[in-house]
Amino acid sequence: MFYWVLKAVLWPILHFVFRPWAEGVDNVPKEGPVILAGNHLSFADHFFGALPLPRKVISLGKAEYFTGRGIKGMFSRLFFSGVGTVPIDRSGGKASEAALRTGLRILKDQQVLGIYPEGTRSPDGRLYKGKTGVARLALESRAPVIPWAMINTFEMMPPGRPLPKLGIRPGVRYGKPLDFSRYYGMENDRLVLRAVTDEIMYALMELAEQEYVDKYATSAKVEMLRAARENS
Repeated sequence: MFYWVLKAVLWPILHFVFRPWAEGVDNVPKEGPVILAGNHLSFADHFFGALPLPRKVISLGKAEYFTGRGIKGMFSRLFFSGVGTVPIDRSGGKASEAALRTGLRILKDQQVLGIYPEGTRSPDGRLYKGKTGVARLALESRAPVIPWAMINTFEMMPPGRPLPKLGIRPGVRYGKPLDFSRYYGMENDRLVLRAVTDEIMYALMELAEQEYVDKYATSAKVEMLRAARENS
């Protein structure tokens, strides 16, 4: 309920201030389970990625969004709950398996699941290698995968910037559904999972018109931090 209240209040304000645009909304099925697999450029993606759709989008977010204390922690919990975020532990191992099961439960309930295969925001606006959890979700649930490309949100609100820049129009493109039925029953094959994930990332690269980097964004962030320390 809070999701729809927040959307009804927030969307007109964002539309008036930023004039966001959307393409391919009709590519998202109006019912049944759907996986939205997107690039992750900015905190602003949480605002502009799902709002154009008539369906509620549930995303998996780090548990830290829900564990803060004080007024800031309260507002964080309210906001992320309001935009449909479900808290997960991202520490790896059993936690990753639990996150996968949470995603499958959402899809089993015939809902829309929004995920970012890169696992974290891009540090420089480029598209990074996807993690194979999205492939497991696609093959185990057999839900259609829709590439979900954010445009201009990095320029508007890059990581570390507390407030968005005015004068930059954010956009979102929803691509055609990707068909992975030829791989059904092969969700335990690592090569298949990598092939499916790479196909999703390629579709995202074309849709978002981003430069692709064949490494994980988390590794790129570590390298950038190390370089900054060495140059300081």
